[in-house]
Amino acid sequence: MARPRKPLLSRDRIVGAASALVDAEGLDAVSTRRLAAVLGVSGPSLYNHFRNKEEILDAVADAVSVQVDLSMFEESDPRDWRAALHDWALSYRAALAAHPHIVPVLARGPGRRPAGLRVADAVFGAMVGAGWPPAQATRIGALMRYFITGSALGSFAGGFVDDETAYDPADYPHLGQAHLLADHRRQVDEGAFETGLRALLDGLAIQYEQYARPVGVDKATVRPAPNRP
Repeated sequence: MARPRKPLLSRDRIVGAASALVDAEGLDAVSTRRLAAVLGVSGPSLYNHFRNKEEILDAVADAVSVQVDLSMFEESDPRDWRAALHDWALSYRAALAAHPHIVPVLARGPGRRPAGLRVADAVFGAMVGAGWPPAQATRIGALMRYFITGSALGSFAGGFVDDETAYDPADYPHLGQAHLLADHRRQVDEGAFETGLRALLDGLAIQYEQYARPVGVDKATVRPAPNRP
């Protein structure tokens, strides 16, 4: 019998199958036995590509990091540091929102994951390039990760049930409309994220006057504008 032209198993196939399991059922659904069954291979064959489940989940997390747009941090991009952070945060959150079950792994930090490290490198490099001192640039990177991953770990609107009787005005006089929040989950959660992001960037813009060493017009200058992010 002729051998197949393509190998039966690859890292990409394993990551793809693991990603689908995580998206559908959560982190606990991933095991070498379950993946082997999905892929139609023997369990030990997975160890030719990954040493354990944690390495597989790291690869799944890194596949999500690849989806994050980093173009705004390139030298040729005209956006200044504030607009770059704003647009990057939206892209990062969108990637996490599409794969919410992997967020706890991403929230631990990049570790050795190549795509995750490229994200950290891009943010830090852009902030230092804009004139932020390295120590403060590190804090900004940490702050943004806390804010973005935290927002993706759960839904504020989704935390309320759609049962009006659950919010008796005698006990909760200000929650008379809380049962309607679940029906507007995306609007509420995305609006909250945008509100928080703008407040965070407003605060950083104030600090920038104290900390930054301007190094150029395009990336370093904060030009006040009523509608800018």
